[in-house]
Amino acid sequence: MRINIPSEKRVVHETVMPIRWGDMDAFRHVNNTVYFRYMEQARIEWITSLGYDLTPGKESMLMINGFCNFFQQLSYPGELILKTAIGAIGNSSVDIFTTMYLTTNPELIAAEGGATMVWVDLTTNKSAPWPEHILQILHA
Repeated sequence: MRINIPSEKRVVHETVMPIRWGDMDAFRHVNNTVYFRYMEQARIEWITSLGYDLTPGKESMLMINGFCNFFQQLSYPGELILKTAIGAIGNSSVDIFTTMYLTTNPELIAAEGGATMVWVDLTTNKSAPWPEHILQILHA
């Protein structure tokens, strides 16, 4: 089953990431779980580029779900272009999508996936409304 990426989204970050030898499995292609690590790293780079401190405090942005659609096998050596986009912004959540391309073929999608991130009050472990300064960044 493929999960469709909505057309209503805005690219907010782009990064290039190497495919490492250790990313491959016994079948000599990048293991499926590693695609999620690529998306995580791209998401973290975008979040920290906003000036957000990832050090745990009383509130944080946490992932509540994630998915990946695989379109082609990847293997070492190689480099990926990862484009991060945001979709729907809710009262305490945001949908984040990542599209991956090989630098050698930047027109062909290698994989795409997404995650829903929620702002959480860590003292109650419940979602909380976005702080105004984060909401302004998300809408910028």
